Amino acid sequence: MSTPIGDHALLSDLHTGPLISREGSVDWLCLPRFDSAAVFAAILGTEEHGRWLIAPRDGEVVDQHYEQGTFVLRTRWRTPTGEAESVDFMPSADGRADMVRRIRCLSGTIEVDVDLRLRPDYGATLPWVRRVDTRHGPCLQAVAGPDAYILRGPRLEADGTRHGGVFHLSAGRSCTWVLTWVPSHLEVPEPIDVDAALEDTRRFWTSWSDAITVDGPWADAVHRSLLVLRALTHADTGGIVAAPTTSLPEDPGGVRNWDYRFCWLRDSALTLEALLLHGRTESALHWRDWLLRAVAGDPEDLQIMYGIAGERSLPERTLPHLPGHLGSVPVRIGNGAVAQYQADVIGEVMIALEALREAGVAEDDFSWPLQRSMLRHVTTHLDRKDQGLWEMRGDAHYFTHSRVMMWAALDRGIRAVAEHGLSGPDAEWIRQRDALREEILEHGVSAQTGGFTQTYDTTEADASLLQIPQTGFVPYDDPRMLATVEQIERDLMHHGLLLRYRTATSTDGLTGDEYPFLACSFWLVEQYARTGRLDEATALMEELVDCANPLGLLAEEHDPQQGRQMGNFPQAFSHLALVRAADAIRDAARER
Repeated sequence: MSTPIGDHALLSDLHTGPLISREGSVDWLCLPRFDSAAVFAAILGTEEHGRWLIAPRDGEVVDQHYEQGTFVLRTRWRTPTGEAESVDFMPSADGRADMVRRIRCLSGTIEVDVDLRLRPDYGATLPWVRRVDTRHGPCLQAVAGPDAYILRGPRLEADGTRHGGVFHLSAGRSCTWVLTWVPSHLEVPEPIDVDAALEDTRRFWTSWSDAITVDGPWADAVHRSLLVLRALTHADTGGIVAAPTTSLPEDPGGVRNWDYRFCWLRDSALTLEALLLHGRTESALHWRDWLLRAVAGDPEDLQIMYGIAGERSLPERTLPHLPGHLGSVPVRIGNGAVAQYQADVIGEVMIALEALREAGVAEDDFSWPLQRSMLRHVTTHLDRKDQGLWEMRGDAHYFTHSRVMMWAALDRGIRAVAEHGLSGPDAEWIRQRDALREEILEHGVSAQTGGFTQTYDTTEADASLLQIPQTGFVPYDDPRMLATVEQIERDLMHHGLLLRYRTATSTDGLTGDEYPFLACSFWLVEQYARTGRLDEATALMEELVDCANPLGLLAEEHDPQQGRQMGNFPQAFSHLALVRAADAIRDAARER
């Protein structure tokens, strides 16, 4: 039986993001990058697909938390004979790929079970394992093709295809293991100083988190969400992955399983805005630098997503040897949506870059010409249908949300010329923007409901329409927007939370169903708060924050009937939507 998605903690060294279950098992770890092949993939199968358990025998978790402002995880255990505390972290400032796990007996005596099953290539490969002696002492070395994994710590014994042991600890005694990845053609690296690494990691995270500006009733949730966004950012490239996982299902037992270990322009742009609003301008600049490198070239080659370093080729394939989380297959790596045309993306990017200008960040001789080329791409494709925000794998349509985002792209280009003195064909942009607005109001509004529609050829609404007033296309309290909200509440509310759209009548080209999409419900909170429905906004916000696990982490979706998180985890889109919703409630409360 798979450990529930939400029963995991995230660690991060700003290069990768392992998941540790509440029971002390590392069920997911890709080294050295978020998008590398997993060496522990139990979350997508069984323990035989790779895991690393360290836990007191017969132990019960009585407390688990991150050290304030960090991703240093502390877990308190109680056993029939004693108490223990474990500390798990990834050194975040040393340029290496290490994972540190320490357990200490606090009182009485405990027995610690260790079970190490190294399974490179997403659980498909058994590595060659041997014990080696180095000038720094003995270690366990596992080699599989280009990858080597070095384990230092108390000796583990081989037992078939696993290594393990039972360690007896009395009060005050501890055991520490360090797992290190290194290219297999290199020498075994020197060991780290664990105590110094722990202090350096604390300083690394707190120096970043202490500079966050946050207030309001949801300050703790916002603070942790911003830390999650930071944790999903690659330290070297600035690319922000949508989630550190692949194929955690939206529909248990179904086919809606996708690889999110890449950088969507849309998600990253929205993350930039959230970071800017809370004092992290340098992180936003790091992302802008990534963006400029990733999209440089012919605008006709623009993609909706890229690899962590700006890679363009992200071929999708399946891993038939993995049974999937809760039997959900296929397990996919890569993402076929990379080839889709999604007309909204440039609008979201231009909105974010306008926010950077408003924050006082000047354009240079690279950044503004690139934005002009993106706007040429928009104007060249004004008549082209797309797959929409939700990456529909069915037929293309004129999605109203996408058309509004194209309007927003032109609008931000016009502002750049008018308000920031940048050069551009603003007269032509104004003409095209205004014509697009007329078109949207003619074809994207239902005569029947008076509200916006999902596409030009339907009367249905979807939750992406909640983003329309966020662009400035209409005010939040515009009658067309209020009618849209009324229809969304009527058609998409599921046990108090919002679905993205009605799968039964959608054009997504997939079988099966899905659960409420957390970001959409946060958008509804924002809409409520901006239109005077503060009590309803607060009530829904409370319900949504309660969907997070005890560590404050959110997946993509939530099953309200069984109280479980579904989809890839933790998900940047959910956390950045939480930040926006909390900010909206704070602002509305001040204006009341």
